[in-house]
Amino acid sequence: MSDGGADVTFPIGYPRYTAPEVIITEPSRFIEHLGQTQSGTAVSQSGPKVDVWSLGMILLELYLGCQLWPSFTLPQIFAKVLFLAKHGDNEHPLDVIMKEHNAENKAKEMPGSIHTLIRLCLAVLPNKRPSPSELLKNGIFKENRDREEPYDEPIPLFSTKLRCEKLEIPEYDENSQIEEEDHLASRSIAEIYYLWCLAGGNLEGELKKKGLITTQPPICGMPDVNTVDNERYGLVRDYSFLLDDTTICISIEPLRKRLENIDAAAYYPLLEDEKNNSMHTSGSSNDLLEVVIREKDIEYQFHRIILYERLVKGYPYNRERIWKEARVDTPPLVRDLVWAALLGVEGDIQGRYDSIDKESPIPTDRQIEVDIPRCHQYDELLSSPEAHAKFKRILKAWVMSNPGLVYWQGLDSLCAPFLYLNFNNEALAFSCFSNFIPKYLNQFFLKDNSPVIQEYLAVFSHLIAFHDPELSSHMDSIGFIPELYSIPWFLTMFAHVFPLHKIFHLWDTLLLGNSSFPLCIGVAILQQLRDQLLMFGFNECILLFSDMPGIDIERCVRDSIRIFCNTPKSATFREHANPHKAVGGAKLSHYVTKPVSYYSTDYHDTPKTDLSREPLPLEELKSEVCPRISAEDLIELCELKGPSDSRSPAKKNKASRPKMLVVDVRSSEDFNRGHIPNSVNIPFNQAFSPEGDLVPCPAVTTLYGYRGRVIAIVASKGKNAPNFANQMVKLGFPKVCVMHGGIECLRPTGLLTVATPEL
Repeated sequence: MSDGGADVTFPIGYPRYTAPEVIITEPSRFIEHLGQTQSGTAVSQSGPKVDVWSLGMILLELYLGCQLWPSFTLPQIFAKVLFLAKHGDNEHPLDVIMKEHNAENKAKEMPGSIHTLIRLCLAVLPNKRPSPSELLKNGIFKENRDREEPYDEPIPLFSTKLRCEKLEIPEYDENSQIEEEDHLASRSIAEIYYLWCLAGGNLEGELKKKGLITTQPPICGMPDVNTVDNERYGLVRDYSFLLDDTTICISIEPLRKRLENIDAAAYYPLLEDEKNNSMHTSGSSNDLLEVVIREKDIEYQFHRIILYERLVKGYPYNRERIWKEARVDTPPLVRDLVWAALLGVEGDIQGRYDSIDKESPIPTDRQIEVDIPRCHQYDELLSSPEAHAKFKRILKAWVMSNPGLVYWQGLDSLCAPFLYLNFNNEALAFSCFSNFIPKYLNQFFLKDNSPVIQEYLAVFSHLIAFHDPELSSHMDSIGFIPELYSIPWFLTMFAHVFPLHKIFHLWDTLLLGNSSFPLCIGVAILQQLRDQLLMFGFNECILLFSDMPGIDIERCVRDSIRIFCNTPKSATFREHANPHKAVGGAKLSHYVTKPVSYYSTDYHDTPKTDLSREPLPLEELKSEVCPRISAEDLIELCELKGPSDSRSPAKKNKASRPKMLVVDVRSSEDFNRGHIPNSVNIPFNQAFSPEGDLVPCPAVTTLYGYRGRVIAIVASKGKNAPNFANQMVKLGFPKVCVMHGGIECLRPTGLLTVATPEL
């Protein structure tokens, strides 16, 4: 909090146990005077070495059985500590203190291990004083470990070590009575505090009751007059604003009462027991409530936290189940670990992070230092000096570990949610950040990223026209193109334009989606602002997005899922998207055998065939208004299936119309020689009147009957199909697309049919 004592003008510590360097005005010069350090060497006035001195003083008091210097005043105590430091090179502080307390005989009786430990702790020079990790290697700790239970270091979640290596099953005597266990007491302190707050607990209120927080503004506690001699007149100093180490015990009885109806078995569920309804909350009535309401329901959150705790401990084996439950919701308490699991983080993440050089100066240091203070500057945690230091280390680690990429503004905003959730685990924050970028922002941070961003924005424009042709036409007519407003959206995945609490809910869904899902979020945002955008001109639209209005994130999430599910997969094809990689790599292929979410499947996940989409030149892509779809998607949406074709997974339902209408814009002669079954023929050169309207005919009537469904324009290779589709958008037809590759790509499939000549 005080940057190792550097941010305050007074020593921090309990006087009797304070290390000499804390109260010495210039510790570096003092230690230099002893001939032990070089000039200019910085000495920390707070930290582990200072705490080691305090430990030695406390151990000495415990051994003596009395308080050190009990009758000394505060100045006398400080003088004594300075005396110990000044004469530390001649006589060890331990010997001085023993003499002063007439305990020389007791010193001779002191066990050797205790004597050595205290002597090490009370070394005057910090560089001669061991660190806590070095102290743990002392023999006294090994002796105690051997006598008691073996010391087990906690195994981190994302670790290569076996978490069940020392698992033991307790033995119970059949005749002994098992005492009723306090199940709540076995939960972690973080979980208890989270549930206590949901049960109505208010920490600030508790502190106010004890008088540790006052409602009086600080200015009202200032004295009336301060003289140059530091004499004060008027109000006395209000000590409630100074550090107070008072400990308050908070009762958790209200929490116990709220959870008293929960069965004990709910604390220890069996994941594989499908009959255990308490674990399977998805699909319950709670799912119909808003996420923000579910996050306030204490019993619902209790069951979800217990469930996720079990699932995350079984990661990566439970990866598929985590995805399934995350589609319902993610409790805020476990969001950090759930996000890491969704991003496929695993292995020795701490070792990888530690191996990256984060200290050496690099050319981007200056830009990083400029960006960090502006990132979520109104958030108390992320605007703190400690957060800024963590930001810099994580961003530098990313730059150093991606030599083919460069630092761009916006990376700090991308990093912010991961740092906030993993504030005390930089390695996990870095791993999540590193896995997030290639999935959603592949090649966005190249030195020359213009082609990548232009392709992304062109696909975004196509998606707007596909779902809202009226809005797309209006924005094009006033020149309000995506380049003017959406680059900060996608470059930061909306983290730059929304506050953190909205980002958390948005990314809970984003992380379940594929690399194209952010495009659907962008369309959902535009649709929320649709009425205003249709009324505004260019200048008003610029002002609207310069001060982003309040967006209903829950509605945005629902709309983006709907938009994604109503968009053919290949319509969002991008050349620069990250090619598909098996989830978790080959070693985990047996864990996940099928897509685990209805919007997690990407077009790039499927093997490439002759009917797949191919990249278009950027200029051609930008010149078109409507998206292109692959022949594969057309076959699936039209529910086509040839005599020997088993590629289409769609089940033919004779009672329902196809999901798509195919409009063939070739000439009648070409259409009769071979066309897609159930398609209609509207020759391009006869389709539109001089005013741009469709010329009435039976095929046009059929076309209007399919308005609102997907309409695919098919032609031979050339411009006729895109031009026809562009005109359809101007007429306000939604869900218009063009089949990529032209009718020629379907000839080898045997799906084309020949028109029956009229008798």
